[in-house]
Amino acid sequence: MPTDRTSSPPPLAPAGLSALEELVHGRVPPALLHALGEALHGDPMPATPDPAGREAQVRRRLLRIAGAVPPGRELLDAPAQLGAVLAWTAASQPSMAMVLAYQYLLVLSSMKLLAPEPDLLKAHFEALESGRARGVYMITEVGQANSHLDTRTTAEFDPVTREFVIGTPDGAATKFTSGTADGGPLIAVMLARLVVGGADCGVFSFVVDLADHDGLRPGVEMSTGVELSALPLNYAQFRFHGVRLPYGHWLRDSAAIAADGTFHDPLGSPDLRLQRTLCVGQTLWAALPSGLAAMARQSAVLAVRYAAGRRTQSRLAPGRPLLAYRTQQYGVLGALAEAFALTCAASRALEVWSGTGPGRTDGSPDGEGSMTFAPWTAVSRPLSAYKAHTVRAAARVVADCQRHCGFSGHLDGNWLVAYHGFPYAFDAAGGDSQLILFDLGRALAEDAPVPAPPRVTSAPGEPGWWPAVLAAHQHRLTVRLRARRDERADGADGPDDEFARWNPLLADAGELGETYAARLVAEDLLGAVTRAGERDPDSATALAALAGLYGVAGARRLAGSLLAAGTLRPAEVQRLLVAADLLCDRLIPRLPLLEQAFAYPQSVVPSPLGMPDFTGALSDSLAWHRGGTA
Repeated sequence: MPTDRTSSPPPLAPAGLSALEELVHGRVPPALLHALGEALHGDPMPATPDPAGREAQVRRRLLRIAGAVPPGRELLDAPAQLGAVLAWTAASQPSMAMVLAYQYLLVLSSMKLLAPEPDLLKAHFEALESGRARGVYMITEVGQANSHLDTRTTAEFDPVTREFVIGTPDGAATKFTSGTADGGPLIAVMLARLVVGGADCGVFSFVVDLADHDGLRPGVEMSTGVELSALPLNYAQFRFHGVRLPYGHWLRDSAAIAADGTFHDPLGSPDLRLQRTLCVGQTLWAALPSGLAAMARQSAVLAVRYAAGRRTQSRLAPGRPLLAYRTQQYGVLGALAEAFALTCAASRALEVWSGTGPGRTDGSPDGEGSMTFAPWTAVSRPLSAYKAHTVRAAARVVADCQRHCGFSGHLDGNWLVAYHGFPYAFDAAGGDSQLILFDLGRALAEDAPVPAPPRVTSAPGEPGWWPAVLAAHQHRLTVRLRARRDERADGADGPDDEFARWNPLLADAGELGETYAARLVAEDLLGAVTRAGERDPDSATALAALAGLYGVAGARRLAGSLLAAGTLRPAEVQRLLVAADLLCDRLIPRLPLLEQAFAYPQSVVPSPLGMPDFTGALSDSLAWHRGGTA
């Protein structure tokens, strides 16, 4: 069993390394990556400073990043650059990636997409793009689940002044977000229910100045801080008491209120208006996988380096490195393989959002016209699927790396703890992942039936095997869910009782949604390996082994579901470990090549875990005090 990484193949040719780095970072100007590295170097954020100190540090770093990247509206028109900015920031400081997600993907994106007269918001655009103001997005209301489907904060139109009066009707409508009045201007894009002449006109976004250099703006009420240690920022709850907004702060899109006070919305229905208001979710879901993939890659690289350098004193093989053990290989190489899959999915998500790249061949629509469990699949089916899958996969990768690094994986200074909190926070934020999976399964069951995919002919470990297995599995699960749905429709509850019809089917719907999302990622991975092979056979060999290991590991993890549906037979599952062993043997001599392409600079992620002498690096990062002699 080869485990000596010094017996590696010849160094990758410059063209091959360039191909790998382009796959990881996208087609991004090197000058931008250099500027990002400089902006992210130094100024580490302490875990638990006082709120004012934490906010000052956030704003200082926001200014540096904003000064290093193109203006926000330009960045939103350059998907690869947008993904790279979020990826580098997530790898260096996950909490700041959350700040950028608010600033660029939700606030500036909402203003850019939904403001028909952007000149009316010129000062706000400039303040946010320069980093002089912090932006936050306000959608969640604390008093009820799925509050985005029944927003209760109101924006009542005043026909005399042509302003909007923002109000919180009761405590249940209190908004929750990251933000504080300390440190300077705080600008929100907030969802509120528009009321014109006493009539409910649907949910729109509004630009609200929450705070300036003098503190909270009149009528804005903020709670004391709410701690969220998994992603350390300043969080609070907000209420509004007669806050007045100019007409130009209404992100009205195609809607309007005439001079006589008549409201007009060409979309024609509250559900369609809500979908349009939430279209900004596509920006978040397109770029978020880039940040998640970056954290997964760096976690895997750190775990691989640790396992290669850490010697064990087990009686089984004293002095051998951790990486010599098969179980360790399954863990850390499997993490590297899944991180690579997430990287390919992140690239594809940006293409889907921007409308570039090859189209899907499965007939998946971009969105649906109806909303059931949540509005997210109606906004974009594939992008919501990428969001749900990548946050959970990234969380799994980081957790596996922590476990395989033992005590060292749980030290804050080794970065894995910070990487752990970000995906878990986003499992519910940005569209609840479980609701997305439920809704994906429901939508797939309601689609027109499609023919069964071709029979799986490749073998476990080949790059095309896992996408074919997932396509077959999705078809079987869809047929099963449709049959159960039809049985419920014919039952005593009646076809019109949607809750009684779908409530017993949620687990099946979630399983189908999860399989659909996994299939998208597996197909993206296969496509990337195929294109890499056309450009550089040397790098494609390593990537094909990663793709094969990703499929084998996925099949082992989902073996229960695959066996229950009859997609795989027991004998096929039993052979998976044999395939995993062969793939690990192929990957080990190529690890230095993959690390070189996948890792971020030590100046951006100064984790002792990634240093050749971890113990010495950790020791050097500590202050030491010696007691006096007796």
